[in-house]
Amino acid sequence: MTEIIDTTTDHPRSDPGGRARRGGEPVRAPRARGKARQLVVGGVPRVDLLPGEVHVSRRQRAVVRRVWAGVVAMAVAVGLLAGWASLDRMAAEQDLTTAQGETVTLLQQQLRYRDVRVTEGATTLLKAAQQVGGSTEVDWAATLRSVQSKLPAGVKITGLTVDSASPTQSYAQSDDPLQGARIATLTFDASSSTLPSVPEWLTSVRSMRGFVDANANSVARADDGSGYRVNMTIHLNEKAFDGAYAATNATKG
Repeated sequence: MTEIIDTTTDHPRSDPGGRARRGGEPVRAPRARGKARQLVVGGVPRVDLLPGEVHVSRRQRAVVRRVWAGVVAMAVAVGLLAGWASLDRMAAEQDLTTAQGETVTLLQQQLRYRDVRVTEGATTLLKAAQQVGGSTEVDWAATLRSVQSKLPAGVKITGLTVDSASPTQSYAQSDDPLQGARIATLTFDASSSTLPSVPEWLTSVRSMRGFVDANANSVARADDGSGYRVNMTIHLNEKAFDGAYAATNATKG
C-alpha cells in the first residue's frame, strides 16, 4: 500500500526584521506556507472502501464463534461430569462386590462353627431352665439350723414336714386376711424336758430369714413322762428362696 503525506516547507529564511534577502535585496516573506507531498510505501490505509455488510458479517461470525466455543466448553464440562459419575458408580459397585464377598466369607465361617453356636444356645437354654426351676428352691438345711438355733437349750426337733411352692404352680394362700403371703410352710415337732414357754419360742423365731408368722399348734406331755411335746408351724415368704442358680449363672455370665 502507498500513502501520500503532506508536509510543510519553509520559505527562505527571513532576517531579524522580518525580510528575506533575495539577490541582495530584502523582500517580504510570504504569509502562506506551501505544502509538499511525500510518498510512503507500506503504510496503513486510511480509507475503508469495504461495504458495511462485510463488517456486519464479520461481527456475526465472531459472535457465532464465541457461541460455539461456549457450546464446546459446556460439552466438555458435561463430559467430565459424566466421566466422574461413571467412575463413582464403578467405585460403588466395587465396594458392593467387596462387601458381598466379606458377607459370604462370614457366612462360611458361621457354618464352620455351627455346632458351637448350637451348643451355646443349648447351654443358655439349660441355664435359663435351671434358673426357672430353682427359683422356688429353699435351703432347708440352713433353715432348719436357723430354727434349731432359735429354740431354747435342751429342746430338740423330733419331726419335720415342709411344703413349698413349685416353679409351675403358685403356693396356696390362707383364707385368713390377717395372715401374710407365704411361699412355704415348715411344721415341726419338738421335745422339751421342761414345760416350754411358747410365747418366747414364737418371739425367738421372728428373726429367721423369710419369716411371716408362727403358730403353736399343740403342747402336750409325753406319754412316757419324759417331758413335753410341742407342734409348731412357721410360714416363710419369698425371702427364703436361696437364688442359688440365679447367682451361679450371673457369676458365669
